[in-house]
Amino acid sequence: MSKDKGFSITSAERYSLALYELSNESKLIDKIEEQSLSVLTLINNSEDFSSLIKDPTTAHEDLSKVLNTISENYKFETLFKNFLSFLIKKRRFFFIERILKSFIEICSRKRGELKAELKSAKELSNDEILKITEELTKNFRSKIKLNYKHDKSLIGGLVIQVGSTMIDTSIKNKLQQIENRMIEA
Repeated sequence: MSKDKGFSITSAERYSLALYELSNESKLIDKIEEQSLSVLTLINNSEDFSSLIKDPTTAHEDLSKVLNTISENYKFETLFKNFLSFLIKKRRFFFIERILKSFIEICSRKRGELKAELKSAKELSNDEILKITEELTKNFRSKIKLNYKHDKSLIGGLVIQVGSTMIDTSIKNKLQQIENRMIEA
């Protein structure tokens, strides 16, 4: 099983890189990235679509029909539709979620963006998230692509991770540090 998992990661990266190169040649990167996000959102929001993708017994014809319907509704670029059709023909549509996430990461890297994770104990407004993003951009001297999550388990404070740098001002972390000091004493 682990062999298959390794193969799927490798193949997903190859397919996503191929999609990036084709999109770049056609000068459609922004549109294809936007449409990739639409498909990922659809996978996350539609249990039926997600199940259809993950079901190995789904016939190619059925997947193609669903793809055509989605392509018409979302007005996919021909390149993107052909790429998805190719994945169906090559029996790789099962990996579509991993391929598209990898594609989006490649696009982000090529733009020079850094990925950052932000977790907060309280729900942050869009303005607060924007201010944090701007501050991180200034400090790291690079565009920041921020992924925000509300995490009640932190009790209070923030946890920010940019690459290998972590800033943890959460009360949960401070309590953990106090507990560790007490155990050591």
